[in-house]
Amino acid sequence: MVLLTTSKRTTGNMDKHDIPVIGNFYTKAEVDQMIADALAEARAIDEASMRKHNRDATIISMILGFTCLALFVDGLLRILGIIPPFAGLDVNILDDIAEKTKTIVENDIRQNDLIKYLKDQL
Repeated sequence: MVLLTTSKRTTGNMDKHDIPVIGNFYTKAEVDQMIADALAEARAIDEASMRKHNRDATIISMILGFTCLALFVDGLLRILGIIPPFAGLDVNILDDIAEKTKTIVENDIRQNDLIKYLKDQL
């Protein structure tokens, strides 16, 4: 049995689906649209991730800032003697400063004989 095939030439308009392999490809317009969609999606993902990063970084900075401020105030109040010493570490300096200042002033008064001067003025 012999099969005869005849090839038929068509000169009319062909559709991309008329040729079996060509129908599997994208056109330039379709590729451009897919690239634009992918870029838009990537920008949206980038913006969302940057928003999340900025929010997280802000929260971490607030926590660190509040902690540093709290520790600074704690140390300041301990130095001023408003808060009692912790774990036997006495950092209160006001009593030492007051005592040293009193000693310096008393020595200056004695050296310069300011007591007589003050009595003469009154």
